[in-house]
Amino acid sequence: MASLSRREFIQLGGKAVAFSLLPYSPSPILKYNSMTDNKYFDVIIIGGSYAGLAAAMSLGRALIKTLIIDNGNPSNRQTPHSHNFLTNDGKTPAEIATLAKRQVSNYDSVSFLNDTAINAERTLNGFKIHVAGGENFETKKLIFATGIKDTLPPIKGFSECWGISVLHCPYCHGYEIRNKRTGIFGNGVTGFEFAKLISNWTNDLTIFTNGDSSFTTDQKNKLHTHHIKIIENKIERLDHSNGYVNRILFKDGSVLPIDAIYAPSPFEQHCKIPEALGCELTDEGYIKTDQFHETTIKDVFAIGDNATKTRTVANAVAMGTHAGMTLSKKMIIEEF
Repeated sequence: MASLSRREFIQLGGKAVAFSLLPYSPSPILKYNSMTDNKYFDVIIIGGSYAGLAAAMSLGRALIKTLIIDNGNPSNRQTPHSHNFLTNDGKTPAEIATLAKRQVSNYDSVSFLNDTAINAERTLNGFKIHVAGGENFETKKLIFATGIKDTLPPIKGFSECWGISVLHCPYCHGYEIRNKRTGIFGNGVTGFEFAKLISNWTNDLTIFTNGDSSFTTDQKNKLHTHHIKIIENKIERLDHSNGYVNRILFKDGSVLPIDAIYAPSPFEQHCKIPEALGCELTDEGYIKTDQFHETTIKDVFAIGDNATKTRTVANAVAMGTHAGMTLSKKMIIEEF
C-alpha cells in the first residue's frame, strides 16, 4: 500500500548504481527532450506509478503517442516489500517499478517527463497541461493515475512507521506479521469492523482508541469474547527502530510493547486537478468512474488508488492495463 527513500545520494561515484535502484529515476530512460520534442500527444498520463505505467504499456503497444508526467513521489515509498502480486511477491516497490519503467520505455510511442502537473484546461481539441517546470503540453485524452494522500495523525513516530510497521491492509502485510503483538488504531464502527477482520491473522490484538471509546455495549462484549483488548489512553508517541515499531508510550506515562499496528486512515486526493476540471468524487472521496475508467468529464480517465478502495499494486496494474486497452480501442475507432 512504499519503497526506498529518494534522498539524494551524496557519493558521486555511487550515483549510477543508486539510480538503477530508484523506482522512478528518470535519467536512464527519459525520452522526452524539452528543447526539441513535440508538445502534442494523443494521451497524457499524470502519475507514473503502477497504474500509470500499466496504462502506458497498453497504449504504447497500440502505437498511441503517450506522455507520462511523474515527479517520483509514490505513496508507497517507505514500504519495504510488496506482497499479494503474482510473480512479484516479496519484491521491493523499487524493483517492481524500475523494471516496469524499463519495459515501458521500450515502446517508442511512450515518453517520460520528470515534473509535476499543476494545472489542466479544456481546449478545442482536448486539454492543455501545465507543469511546474514552466512547459505546456496538449493532449486529446487525459488519464489521472495520481493516487491518494493519507491523512496521518500528529503522533510522534507515526509517519516514520507508516507503510513499514504501521499498516493499512492485512492482505498486503498480514501474513508477514501473523501471530505478532498487533494493534489497531480505531474506534466505533470502523474500529470494530476492522478488528473482526484482523483477528484472522493474530490472537494478540489490542484496539487503541486514543481517547474515550465509542463502542456500543454489544461491540464491547463481542470484542471481549474474542479476547480483543481496548485501551483508551491518549498516545504520546511510537518508539521504533528505522520504522519498525516496538512500543507505544502513552501520555499518562504507561508503556505497551507492540510489533505492528493497523491504522485505517482518512485520505484526500493527491492531485486536485481532476476536481478543478469538474470530475465528480464518490461519497468516500474517490474519483467517480464508469466501467471503462472514464470520469464524469468526457475524455478524462482515472485509474489506481484515486478511483478505488482496493489499494494494491496488483489492482493498480490491472486497472491501468484495462484502461490503456479500452482507451486505445476507443481512439482507434474514433479515428477510423
